[in-house]
Amino acid sequence: MKTTPFSILTAATVGMLLTAVSCNTSNVSPMPDTGTVSELRVPAPFVDQTTQFAFDLVQRVNTLEGQAKNIFISPLSLHIALGMIMNGANGQTAQEIQKTLKLDAQTLTEANATYRNLITNLPAVDSKVTVTLANSVWYRNTFLVENSFQDLLKQTFNAEISAQDFNNPATVNTINSWASQKTNGKIPKVIDQIKPENILFLLNALYFKGDWTTQFDATKTINAPFKLVSDATTNVRMMRLNTELNRAFRPTYTAFELPYGADKTSGPAYSMTVLLPAENTTADALINSLNSTEWTQLQKDMTKGTMDIGLPKFTLSYEVNLNNTLSAMGMPTAFTDHADFTKISTQSGLTLSFVKQNTFVAVDETGTEAAAVTTGGISTTAVQLPILCDRPFVIVIHEKSSGTVLFVGKIADPTKTSS
Repeated sequence: MKTTPFSILTAATVGMLLTAVSCNTSNVSPMPDTGTVSELRVPAPFVDQTTQFAFDLVQRVNTLEGQAKNIFISPLSLHIALGMIMNGANGQTAQEIQKTLKLDAQTLTEANATYRNLITNLPAVDSKVTVTLANSVWYRNTFLVENSFQDLLKQTFNAEISAQDFNNPATVNTINSWASQKTNGKIPKVIDQIKPENILFLLNALYFKGDWTTQFDATKTINAPFKLVSDATTNVRMMRLNTELNRAFRPTYTAFELPYGADKTSGPAYSMTVLLPAENTTADALINSLNSTEWTQLQKDMTKGTMDIGLPKFTLSYEVNLNNTLSAMGMPTAFTDHADFTKISTQSGLTLSFVKQNTFVAVDETGTEAAAVTTGGISTTAVQLPILCDRPFVIVIHEKSSGTVLFVGKIADPTKTSS
């Protein structure tokens, strides 16, 4: 079997939070945009469509990274970040984003109601599991962002919105500090610099910490060989557990479910489903076979039974740029000069310059800690940003045809009329 150290968990953990809502899903009308949301109510079509988005995404990222590389992404964090961006788009740009998110059968109002419900209520599903969702928008303080866009993001996505001096190097630290704080320090940096054309950043942060309902006994963790894609082996710390679990057996893989949090009579709210490929296939082939239909059927086919399992301990940090992936998934216009983000600003010439995701995951005998920050950058293409001479500057008066310089000056204090 060709696999990577942690890729057997990829298909399970990639949708862990996005599909967990199905435990409390029913065919209901979306909540209205106003009023108090008191319980987690997610329309079944939204769950089905966004689950398909999750597996489409992981298949493309996995293909991009190759067989031997670990991947760990959060479809939910990306979906929410793109949802914010979608609300700033118009015309073809908005239509492509909505279709890429598999929400083209819903209205924007319906999608926003579901986003609001998720952000408000997903963290409260299980008091024994920590889940936090946070959104923020940071924009250049010389750039005008439409009040209607700001109000919508505050009301629907509970977003923090802040105007910042993008010319001040400290602003990079301010944005990174927000990401670090919202992920319990697991993702300390999401941007390296702010370029002159950058005018706005939208961030979603997702943090998860859950202890296993039945924990592994650390005294039973052993050194064990792990076969790599290259057929070489490496030693891992293999945790062992012999207990009753939900499991299902397929010709091409075995699945078992490790629940987190309280052992409720109605079943766990959160769990990690581990998918182990059969010896005659690979993790990559397994990922490529997954879709929302197969995933839904797998949940139905799970039955309780005693299993003796081994699961490697691991810690992983991961970063991926998603521009090409999202373009291939159906939203290329957003990344071009033809993008229409006039709901963000009536000025033309805005483009989605990048979408990237930083993630972290640690799995041990106690449970799982995972975090993701999705960052979307909006930049200007045609609009000239104002250049404010708000610090000492130099002037040169010259004759252009001859190149003769007539005067050179430095204006250190414009209020002084004489030196």
